[in-house]
Amino acid sequence: MTKFTDLNLDPKVLKAIAEAGYESPTPIQAGAIPPALEGKDVLGIAQTGTGKTASFTLPMITLLGKGRARARMPRSLVLAPTRELAAQVAENFDTYTKHMKLTKALLIGGVSFKEQDALIDRGVDVLIATPGRLLDHFERGKLLLTGVQIMVVDEADRMLDMGFIPDIEKIFSLTPFTRQTLFFSATMAPEIERITNTFLSAPARVEVARQATTSETIEQGVVMFKASRKDREGSEKRRVLRDLIEAEGKACKNAIIFCNRKTDVDITAKSLKKYGYDAAPIHGDLDQSQRMKTLDGFRDGTLRFLVASDVAARGLDIPDVSHVFNFDVPSHAEDYVHRIGRTGRAGKNGKAVMICVPRDEKNLADIERLVEREVPRLPVPGASQPEAAEAQDAEKTEEKPKRSRNRSRKKPEDQANAPSPQAKEESPAPQSKDDTSEPAEEAKSGDEGKSDRGRSRGGRGRSRQDDNKVVGMGDHMPSFIALSFEQRRAG
Repeated sequence: MTKFTDLNLDPKVLKAIAEAGYESPTPIQAGAIPPALEGKDVLGIAQTGTGKTASFTLPMITLLGKGRARARMPRSLVLAPTRELAAQVAENFDTYTKHMKLTKALLIGGVSFKEQDALIDRGVDVLIATPGRLLDHFERGKLLLTGVQIMVVDEADRMLDMGFIPDIEKIFSLTPFTRQTLFFSATMAPEIERITNTFLSAPARVEVARQATTSETIEQGVVMFKASRKDREGSEKRRVLRDLIEAEGKACKNAIIFCNRKTDVDITAKSLKKYGYDAAPIHGDLDQSQRMKTLDGFRDGTLRFLVASDVAARGLDIPDVSHVFNFDVPSHAEDYVHRIGRTGRAGKNGKAVMICVPRDEKNLADIERLVEREVPRLPVPGASQPEAAEAQDAEKTEEKPKRSRNRSRKKPEDQANAPSPQAKEESPAPQSKDDTSEPAEEAKSGDEGKSDRGRSRGGRGRSRQDDNKVVGMGDHMPSFIALSFEQRRAG
């Protein structure tokens, strides 16, 4: 078996590795480190959790052991898709450079530009950044990339998913063509393959067997759940999640709960806290300081449940995660492997449970096709009778305002004039018209302010009772109208 001492690394690096407790390299490390130390470009293809970070940090540290950085001109550059991954790479450099005098700077969003500018001005050997923040510094004239000797792109397929490929191409164009490039990705989409063909020169291709099969140390299961009503799916799914957590009992020491959407991350975390669970959200829209505080709390055990989007699915090395709950079935089958890979690490046992609603069954089938095994079906945690009654009461409460809103749409005038259903059945239509004649006559001879509608109905009623009576003039009929035609002509 290959050991780190066989890889021609700097003795000070080997000392740091031994102090960190590592003895043997992983397959991707054993395959990538030797060509990287020879100065060759490297194309590494391996899933998360295989040790890719050390595959480029260890040779970089050894190669940068000699030389000195200049102000605003970093000697090496590491690009990561998320702030958390970038911060984790920075931690790895701190671990492996503890016996060497190499400087680093971390350029990520959510941190003051002024503090980052101060680090760059002093000169850094290793610059670790997310693409967006790196370009922000460059466009402000605070950074030059013409001194980059080694460039690393980590989690390239994640970069593609997040829309960073145009930024990556621009950054490549800002670095010298003589640079050494180390490029790592879990998959080789056509867009990523095009970039590697364009910017890598005769790379050494190191491909670890694709981790389509999940670790045998992870117990998996899926709950096939259908809500009682579509508009209650979210609340009922959250109740199922709580039941699953309770069913695990003390075995569930801590857990990561994955949701597909950021809004569901916030809602699920808030719901868990409401029911007494120690939970906090983490996703890309949160402030960086809050995200780091949440991650630190989960790492040191002060936080039990981490509700996350896929920002936490890849590359984050969080030890001793006992459970992973997929609140949503991931849209991409590969993300399932990344998510559940947060548990059962380093030979430890873990458990991953997923909730699948009917519309996600196609995605579940894609996952089973990828991992080449059926995910065992678990029974839906029993929804007790009190909970069902509570749901029915909630439905009734939701229906009441709907009826009141419908009634309120009627005009008061219509409500006053509308006959009751009982009156409609007992009285024939002609009689109802005659019944309106009395109030109509009062309206005709009464004060102003009566409705025109009442007068018109009343007039029609009287014309039917007495056809000889003049309609429309009332008691104020002029006397000449009563005269016959002959009398008026004679007069």
